[in-house]
Amino acid sequence: MHVDYDTSMIRPDRRLGRWAKALWPAALIAATAFSSPAWAADGELHSFHCLFGCPLGASATNDTVVREIYTLSSNDLTKLADWVAYRVTPASIGRSPDREWRTDPSLAADETLTPDAYDGANRVLRTDRGHQAPLASFSGTPFATDTNILSNITPQASALNQGPWNALEGQERSLAKRLNTPVYVYTGPLFERLMAPVPSGPVLARVPSGYWKVVALADGRVSTFVFDQATPRNFNYCDGRVSLTHVVLRSRFILFPMANTASFRSLDAEIGCTSPRPLDPTPSVIPAE
Repeated sequence: MHVDYDTSMIRPDRRLGRWAKALWPAALIAATAFSSPAWAADGELHSFHCLFGCPLGASATNDTVVREIYTLSSNDLTKLADWVAYRVTPASIGRSPDREWRTDPSLAADETLTPDAYDGANRVLRTDRGHQAPLASFSGTPFATDTNILSNITPQASALNQGPWNALEGQERSLAKRLNTPVYVYTGPLFERLMAPVPSGPVLARVPSGYWKVVALADGRVSTFVFDQATPRNFNYCDGRVSLTHVVLRSRFILFPMANTASFRSLDAEIGCTSPRPLDPTPSVIPAE
């Protein structure tokens, strides 16, 4: 695993003002963790974007990229992030600037998509360039345009991106402002069935079949979701709730590796989901011969 770490993260200057002062102690902790020999030995990644440790289980060939507003694990084959971790605070939220898509400068040319890979995707596949770490959640920072780097983008169904996914991202921001507390989010794609490829992308670049998301607070309250790419625009995001175990099984990542997840409590009511959580989807079985 290669870790790219932008050292500008630990050189806040006066132009960044209040936001940089809030970031600096956490960034210093992250920098110390990355330089620790123990980190290399135990394989754990400690970033202030990750609550109770970053997800474990990504391929050893993945590139881990740590930026000021998110940490991600980029997959060399799919050229998408297997997971993205970000931390929303009241100070990080703002009005979204224009989008300017960029190839990831931290990755080799054959490990990432270029902006023209998405040419025609909206027309052919009815997909958007879907942010994993959302632009609006970091538009109050000097680093908002980093959300437009293509390692943070996936071909996401327009109906899902503009409907329940967008509504859930809004709840993350609302929660951070209402409780005046950081909201930690993990998210990533699922590849559970073969999807039509991005028309202008590389042969092996894959379109996700769905997405998972985990929203958490430092006090151990957590809500977890799975959405299929075919999710309708008017779908209530609360109906996408599943158990944390379900997300772990389908994402194949160990989430919150430094926590006793048995002690976690539900965050559902705080994010607008007051009805009982739906039952997890029934696992498939091998049919009889």
